Amino acid sequence: MKQQAERWMWRIAAGLVIPMPVLLLYALAPAEIVVTVVAVLFVAHCVLTRHGNWLRQPWVIVAGLLWGQVILSSVVQGGSHGVVQAMCFGRYFLFIAALQAWVLPGARVRAVLARVYAGVAIWLVVGCWEQYICGRNIWGYGRWADGALLGPLWAPRAGSGLFMTALPGLFPIAIRLSQRAGARGRVMAAGMLLGLVLTMVLVAQRMPLFLMLGGMGIVGLRVPRLRGGLVAVGLLGAGGVALSPVLAPQAYHKLVVNFIAHMHAFADSPYGMLFIRAGVMIGRHPWFGLGFDGFRHACPDPAYFHGLPWLGVAEGPHGGATGCNLHPHNHYLLMGTMGGIPAMGLFMALVACLLVPAWQAVAPTRDPQRLMLAVVVTLVFWPVASTSSLLTQPAAGWLSMIVGWALAASPFTARLRYVHGGD
Repeated sequence: MKQQAERWMWRIAAGLVIPMPVLLLYALAPAEIVVTVVAVLFVAHCVLTRHGNWLRQPWVIVAGLLWGQVILSSVVQGGSHGVVQAMCFGRYFLFIAALQAWVLPGARVRAVLARVYAGVAIWLVVGCWEQYICGRNIWGYGRWADGALLGPLWAPRAGSGLFMTALPGLFPIAIRLSQRAGARGRVMAAGMLLGLVLTMVLVAQRMPLFLMLGGMGIVGLRVPRLRGGLVAVGLLGAGGVALSPVLAPQAYHKLVVNFIAHMHAFADSPYGMLFIRAGVMIGRHPWFGLGFDGFRHACPDPAYFHGLPWLGVAEGPHGGATGCNLHPHNHYLLMGTMGGIPAMGLFMALVACLLVPAWQAVAPTRDPQRLMLAVVVTLVFWPVASTSSLLTQPAAGWLSMIVGWALAASPFTARLRYVHGGD
């Protein structure tokens, strides 16, 4: 009876996890429900089977300390609502552990998930080109106000969605093609990657494009047979950007003109103002921050309308409500504003603890899937980046999925004594 109950719980959890890429595009509330349900089922599974070896992992211990710091910070700042939200924050860590130690250790399940990711990536590419050629997407929407392509969506999330699905879903296929004898496979692989880069250029979302190019750079370093093709892709992609003033002027304005303007006067840019505001908050509350989601609640407070003298940012035009947003657009600053410098330090330690097993014994040509999972985990935690909030979907879901998947594929996970539900 116990084994049958556990088997059914695993089937339910796996059935919820497999379609997550689609939910993260089209149904954010159901995606949040999936995270919570899988986390609860995993706890029930652990109690039922006395499965607790996963708790001894370094990343789990550090995640527990980070969770505790955010809860403590919320208690210090007062407000029962923030404390409850901070306590629920741990569901993401439980979801990652569930993917690693329970739902995804089986190779067959991971293979199915990889095919879903590849299918979603192809769907996004087709939707982006449809909107570019026809002027409208499948829902009748044109480009976003800032010029970004929406693809088959109704909000500017195609770039991040394509980055999160194409690297683990399509890049392994390109790597396998490059390993074929002769030049044909390498040409096909380069063509596939060129199509992705040109699609990203048309989408006109800077950070996903930079991250994809970064991923290609890492792949070029680890897969020698793709280096020539990736150099050609880079040159042709640069040519695409050069032609974008004629072929896609809105994309050119956002990718080139706006980027140069932001870099020339970073402190006056929206991202610079968010960085300054978060820096002021952390400086005022270095030990406990402002509690769960403190940046959003405290951002309009004139007490934080200041510069950062220690970085040479003077008082004056960098303050005010124009520097406000729902979150600081950076994972590390988000943790710092919620739990102070201790939370930021614990988050850095957590990232290190996740990267070690993700990269452990990676063999690019033998297991390109593991290589790409490790690459994506590295890139999503890249500190010099503008990101969506880790506290909401879809960013929390994408990150949790890729981290749990990478850990499940790691040889370290094979040494955990988990109970098989799917093999």
